[in-house]
Amino acid sequence: MAWKTLDDMDLNGKIVLTRVDINVPMKDGRVTDASRIERIKPTIDEIIAKGGVPVMLAHYGRPKGEYVAELSLSHVLPAVTETLGRDVTFIEKPSREALDALPAGSVVLIENTRFSNMETDNDPRMAQFLASLGDIFCNDAFSAAHRAHASTTGVAHLLPSCAGRLMQQELSALETALSKPERPVVAVVGGAKVSTKLDLLSNLVRKVDHLVIGGGMANTFLAAQGVNVGKSLCEHDLADTARDILKKADEAGCEIILPVDVTIAWEFAANTKHETVDVTACPDDAMIFDAGPQSVERINAVIAASKTLIMNGPLGVFELEPFGTGTFVMLAEIAKQTDAGALISVAGGGDTVAAVNAAGVADSFTYISTAGGAFLEWMEGKELPGVTALG
Repeated sequence: MAWKTLDDMDLNGKIVLTRVDINVPMKDGRVTDASRIERIKPTIDEIIAKGGVPVMLAHYGRPKGEYVAELSLSHVLPAVTETLGRDVTFIEKPSREALDALPAGSVVLIENTRFSNMETDNDPRMAQFLASLGDIFCNDAFSAAHRAHASTTGVAHLLPSCAGRLMQQELSALETALSKPERPVVAVVGGAKVSTKLDLLSNLVRKVDHLVIGGGMANTFLAAQGVNVGKSLCEHDLADTARDILKKADEAGCEIILPVDVTIAWEFAANTKHETVDVTACPDDAMIFDAGPQSVERINAVIAASKTLIMNGPLGVFELEPFGTGTFVMLAEIAKQTDAGALISVAGGGDTVAAVNAAGVADSFTYISTAGGAFLEWMEGKELPGVTALG
């Protein structure tokens, strides 16, 4: 779909309502990771450079429509000011008059939008109020684009609207990876449960050439094919569903890649006794914690022959030594191919980002999404209200 960007808007002298994601982690009253704030800086800087006044709309936590002091965006303000390198005016109860009185070059942060139920209800009254504050709406929060809220979709229908630079970057990366990819395309999907990614798997088998399934999800597919997975995390009740996905993949010409050898252990702990066995040789009292070297060799061969890769989830319990080996060896191959210009690589999801960072290859990926739910829903082929509203 087509959406407007900052290039299409005349911002000079305009108040630009800018939806951002600054829902950052905090500890002891301090922001511990300002990455999300850093990623909105290009949009804020550009709005100011073009003569506009950015008025940031954002949520923080889940206050459920009530004022919760510890969820006030005032706590994030120092980190926003420091990261943007600008003075930021914090306003609890905004009015158009107050905003009009601000000098050129000002930056404003409005209090947590979720302090009112009208935000999450996408109440037209809140959308109208927000629209009355600005001249243009800029959505730079792809991570909230799967929510039809007043500050993501409601106001977008009432003002000239566009995507910010971060939103634009995210949409372009995902379109390149899934909507108009260079083939062959390989998707790596891991995680604990098939049940949380049914829509994703069903969509991907119709879109990609190879689908690597890892983590606890792989156990469910293995068990559905009669493989003993011992005491491994496995959704045995989804065997029919797994077989149905395998059938759909076969019909669509999508190769599903499952482990052929696995690393097993007898307790959930780091550096515990472990060994690598053929996938058919898992003892009844053991658990599968990682893909084995033969499996990773096969996966890496597919990656080396592919042009586009999408990753959502690791191959094993990468947080525990030494069960990150499979994931890290695969990530090294992705990084190598991407650095060589042979692969477009897009990754997203909390566990995925953590694994990429742990492997030290974040800079090698073409794009890493921190959007979580929105990234997953895009991969599932679902319409994102916050994106649709920009069309």
